Amino acid sequence: MSYTSRHAADLPDDLLVAAREWAADDPDPVTRDELLAIVAAAEGAVLRRDEGATKGGDPAAVADLADRFTGLLQFGTAGLRGALGAGPHRMNRAVVIRAAAGLVAHLQEASDSPLRGDSVAPQDGAFVVIGRDARHNSDAFAIDTAAVVTGAGGRAVLLPEPLPTPVLAFAIRHLGADAGVMVTASHNPPQDNGYKVYLGDGSQIVPPSDAQIAAQIDRVASVASVPRAESGWEVLGDELLEAYLDAVSGVVGLDTPRDLRVLHTSLHGVGDTTVRRAFERAGFAAPETVGSQAEPDPDFPTVTFPNPEEDGALDAALAAARESGPDLVIANDPDADRCAVAVPDPAVDGGWRLLRGDELGVLLASHLIMRGVPEGRRMANSIVSSRLLAAMCRLSGVAHEETLTGFKWIARVDDLHYGYEEALGYCVAPDLVRDKDGVSAALLIAELAAILKAEGRTLLDVLDDLHRQLGVHATDAFSVRVEDLADIGQIMARLRETPPTEVAGSPVASAEDLSAGAGGLPPTDGLRYLLDDDSRIIVRPSGTEPKLKVYLEAIEPVASRDDLSVARERAAERLSRVRAAMESLTAL
Repeated sequence: MSYTSRHAADLPDDLLVAAREWAADDPDPVTRDELLAIVAAAEGAVLRRDEGATKGGDPAAVADLADRFTGLLQFGTAGLRGALGAGPHRMNRAVVIRAAAGLVAHLQEASDSPLRGDSVAPQDGAFVVIGRDARHNSDAFAIDTAAVVTGAGGRAVLLPEPLPTPVLAFAIRHLGADAGVMVTASHNPPQDNGYKVYLGDGSQIVPPSDAQIAAQIDRVASVASVPRAESGWEVLGDELLEAYLDAVSGVVGLDTPRDLRVLHTSLHGVGDTTVRRAFERAGFAAPETVGSQAEPDPDFPTVTFPNPEEDGALDAALAAARESGPDLVIANDPDADRCAVAVPDPAVDGGWRLLRGDELGVLLASHLIMRGVPEGRRMANSIVSSRLLAAMCRLSGVAHEETLTGFKWIARVDDLHYGYEEALGYCVAPDLVRDKDGVSAALLIAELAAILKAEGRTLLDVLDDLHRQLGVHATDAFSVRVEDLADIGQIMARLRETPPTEVAGSPVASAEDLSAGAGGLPPTDGLRYLLDDDSRIIVRPSGTEPKLKVYLEAIEPVASRDDLSVARERAAERLSRVRAAMESLTAL
């Protein structure tokens, strides 16, 4: 009988029994002791040092236990992701071992699936390649995964050091693996870690594979019952990273300009060395670095959130740029699958402007369209991204597709040539990496910037051209962070029960509940509103963090070349009004 079938999350009387059972099965003495201390506090067995007497059960400890035992972590937008700590609803070795066992069992059942790679694993085994970032416990989680794969008679191959997520995604098809695991929480806060799973086609798991793996995880009776080898897995040398660098450096042309000064920050992640080597191999000068953020550090000491989208995350990089005057600032998130770009702009305070994810997305698309899109290939972006890419594709005769949020959907578009999502994710070479790749995106935007520099133009000039031709597509987004995930459900329920009929004075022309499926897309928890003035609003829970996300877009036509600044002002004013209205509608 599985752990979850023995202990339902809605049985409070069973909470202490469940916690003790979990602790007894925990292979990590650190999290085992952490959990037992909470159990002791919850039942009144902790001596209060300040009062010198044993007190009754601590309500905070009871609440903490209840939160840790709300069920096993589930696969979301980017796999498993959660706070480090003891218990089934945290990231720890016990959860990872169960996840690895479930993945192996799934691969063994799906031995004839076309999603498995050209495996050279032992008969009835599975070939899994495993990567990791430099977060707390990432090394232990990677080794535990290798031990489970090997213990089940499979072949496990570990990347040699903490490396970017796109290197792992590349490795799956390059090595012919059946699956890949990347231990990372990407841009989440330092207290988090995660477990991202790819299948043999090199893309992230989607339904029904996620549910099938989850079912196998649920069948794991105990960690002690999972066979784990003490050795026998392989650790790669430099050859895998060399192959990735050779491949990714080919995203830029052989004879395009390379005269460009780039300042790069990896935000304490694992991208610094890989990005530098990729630029040098592609013929660019090595980027200058933000020294205080270049080395991997799981505590991310110079930023509140190691996410280039967050306010303040690039303060150190922009301060360095004002000192050294590069042509471009490029930032990667800690696992280097996202890419952010800032450009000189004398019109803004400080002289540097961070491009929005949609702006960088259409710039990369424009560059690829100008280079030529092969017959039959298509471009794609997520439903929360700007509609400008679709307009560009219509104008140029390139097929376009809209997908659900997340690269597990974008990367699966048939004949994909390029895909992006507004959250700084760009897939510019899907034949190499079927996922977002902040390294190849950095190379491609550097190539475009160098070409424009040679012509006396800038990336902002290209954005001006696109807006004059197809209209200003202004986007904005905000998040409602919560302590209790139930708050997100309450906000979504409120909007469903009482949908708005107008927003910021503009009637709602259409309202779609994405949970029922819309436009041929699979069902997802979200709401989409289109207003009479062509503004668009999408509300959805985040798949990676405890927050509700609201995405906004306003489109303003540009009547003449001189009307661009006025059209941008109109779009910004409209977005401001819509945002204020939606902040009120989504308030806790």
